[in-house]
Amino acid sequence: MYTNCGYLNHSLVDFMDKTRPLVVGSCGTYHLFTRPRLPTYRPKGRIDFQILYIASGKGYFYIDGKEEEVTAGHMVLYKPRELQRYVYYGKDQTEVYWVHFTGRDVKKIFREHNIPLDQRVFYTGNSPEFHRLFRQMILELQSVRPHYEELLALLLRELLIRISRRLADGRKQNVRIQEEMEEATRYFNRSYNQDINIEDYAVSKHMSACWFIRNFKQYHNITPMQYILNLRIANAQNLLITTSCNVTEVAAIVGYENPLYFSRLFKKHTGMSPSEYRKAGAE
Repeated sequence: MYTNCGYLNHSLVDFMDKTRPLVVGSCGTYHLFTRPRLPTYRPKGRIDFQILYIASGKGYFYIDGKEEEVTAGHMVLYKPRELQRYVYYGKDQTEVYWVHFTGRDVKKIFREHNIPLDQRVFYTGNSPEFHRLFRQMILELQSVRPHYEELLALLLRELLIRISRRLADGRKQNVRIQEEMEEATRYFNRSYNQDINIEDYAVSKHMSACWFIRNFKQYHNITPMQYILNLRIANAQNLLITTSCNVTEVAAIVGYENPLYFSRLFKKHTGMSPSEYRKAGAE
């Protein structure tokens, strides 16, 4: 196991400081190789704030009484006096950075940078800049050069700004994904009975087919083609109950030129043939 840590005034005791805007109390890193596990349990938490950054591998954090797997690219935030219980395993080759900090302006700084204090885990991605900032804070705590406490506060502020930017980018990406999926949904609802090629649709919207299918499935819990099939079957069911169109006509209306193929799909989806469904609906 590799470890490298630095502590303000070489003290391992956590503290609260309301006399200064922002104070870094300690910073460090662990990288597990052969050690089987590295647990942490603080039932009463600490009196300072802590941010942990999973740089590689994963950690297991107990949040609201449940174990949650936190993978690389995520940050974990603990506020003062919050129960802390988490563990890393050597088999995961976990690398984690952490920083403890305090100060009278911590909450204000978080609000200014739109970093939610009520969210324990958030995704920021993996960036060399995060590694650099943690390592620089460790070095400053160890070397104790002139004005190092001031520089530590500036480095932590830069870390928070970069976290803020990553969160903002993520929110913008989420908005974009939602807009793209809603547009696709409207198009499929209008054109479900046409010959729709998912790859061609994605390319027409300047998206890769894989990206589009993956995000559509996350949005609707089904693939685009399954969504279109559901629309076709649902509309066919309505036509069979509310109109006198025969099976061939219904098949054509919902987008199938081959009525036998349509009938097989319909029975697979509903458990009944189109004729049986119509009869059951009329009874």
